[in-house]
Amino acid sequence: MLAKIQSATLYGVEGRRVDVEVHVSTGLPAFTVVGLPDPAVRESRDRVRAAVLSSGLTWPAQRLTVNLAPSSQRKTGSGLDLPMCIGALLAGGRALAGAAVTDTAFIGELGLDGSLRAVPGIVPMVAALETPRVVVPLSCLAEARLVFPAAKGASTLAELLSALRGEAAWPDMPPAPTVSTSAVPDLAEVKGQVVGRRVLEIAAAGGHHVLFVGPPGSGKTMLACRLPGLLPPLDPQEALEVTQIHSAAGVGLGGGALADRPPFRAPHHGATDVSLIGGGSSWMRPGEISLAHRGVLFLDELAEFPATLLDGLRQPLEEGIVRIRRARGAADLPARFLLVGAMNPCPCGEGTIAGACRCSEVARARYERRLSGPLLDRFDLAVSLGRPDVGDLLGGSSGEPTAMVAGRVRRARAAAAGRGVRCNAALDAEQLRTLCPMSDPARALLERRLRAGALSARGLHRVWRVARTIADLDQGAPVIAEQHVAEALQLRAARDVLVPGRR
Repeated sequence: MLAKIQSATLYGVEGRRVDVEVHVSTGLPAFTVVGLPDPAVRESRDRVRAAVLSSGLTWPAQRLTVNLAPSSQRKTGSGLDLPMCIGALLAGGRALAGAAVTDTAFIGELGLDGSLRAVPGIVPMVAALETPRVVVPLSCLAEARLVFPAAKGASTLAELLSALRGEAAWPDMPPAPTVSTSAVPDLAEVKGQVVGRRVLEIAAAGGHHVLFVGPPGSGKTMLACRLPGLLPPLDPQEALEVTQIHSAAGVGLGGGALADRPPFRAPHHGATDVSLIGGGSSWMRPGEISLAHRGVLFLDELAEFPATLLDGLRQPLEEGIVRIRRARGAADLPARFLLVGAMNPCPCGEGTIAGACRCSEVARARYERRLSGPLLDRFDLAVSLGRPDVGDLLGGSSGEPTAMVAGRVRRARAAAAGRGVRCNAALDAEQLRTLCPMSDPARALLERRLRAGALSARGLHRVWRVARTIADLDQGAPVIAEQHVAEALQLRAARDVLVPGRR
């Protein structure tokens, strides 16, 4: 007999439909899985058999062949356990009738005791299905209903079979776990650092990448952690994108709800290429730059990251997507994030303090070479920060709170939306020419910098976009003035400290 059950598997951040075909025939007892299964899928044979026996059912003493179609597509993960089990019971004529599973898809891992266990990627996998009904482990039901409100769930195989036969009602969705959400740090807590606060506001308003250079204790990390609070909430489409990516990576979704705030990711400088960029040998797992999609990627101690890994960020920073290519397959993973880097000016960290640096010229030159010129050119804002004034630390007045600055950011984002983009950082060259006019003095200032070789073509467009954001924050000035361009140029001056030959 033959049974066909619909399911899905995960590839990158996308779900791909899989038809699980189970054939039962006479012959020596065997259980064969074909259709490019990975090791986790091949091991399903033992989990399925044990789960059936633990649920008080009889395993057919016949030859079972499972084909995972399309056979040319590699299958990964343990989420195919449940459809294999249902197909085996249906094809063997035991415990289930065909009408019970008509137009029903199944996703889930089986425990040896017959329990149904959660699998990563439920949201994108359920979204890829085309059936009127889908069944998932009960612990995944809240996630599944984000994209498939009619999804059903069960906690054990026996419970699932009873519901399919109509002998018992489908279990209720378990209560959402209590998620402790810490308050977003407030910008008012930052003492001093007028330039750093201004840079954060411009970065949030225009979606511009930021590099902070300064000695230890200057507040680089403190500033970066407050950037997500300035960003506007995600719209419904962006929330679904972020939720699918985090689900595919197996990252918790906070009680099964759509992500409504921009994510903030801060990987350690010991991260590997795959963990940061994404990929893998078989499962194209999203990396940190994809988990930061529509949010902030903070790289503290930027110069401690391997140079080859940092240069791997150059293409995603330009295109907003990372293209993973492997011998076994390819995947395009979303990666449109706001990059914030923080680093010391030299190995000892005191390079900006007169007479305090203990590094040799060789050590400084080696440190500077860790960041390539093309990577530095992709930072729209690069500023040097000093340590806060003692008076500010001990009793200085608090600056503007996050809520007040976020209001100006929202207005600047609304102005960008009027130009047809999410933020000014997304403006292309043609949009800059037609939608972002400059005054003659502003154009002359840029021309002088270009003729002096201080700006590349990419740098010109980045300064132009930042100047447009500064003008938006300046009560929505319709024309970019000279002072807007001058500030945009000044707020990238730290690049000259880091590029060899410019100090």
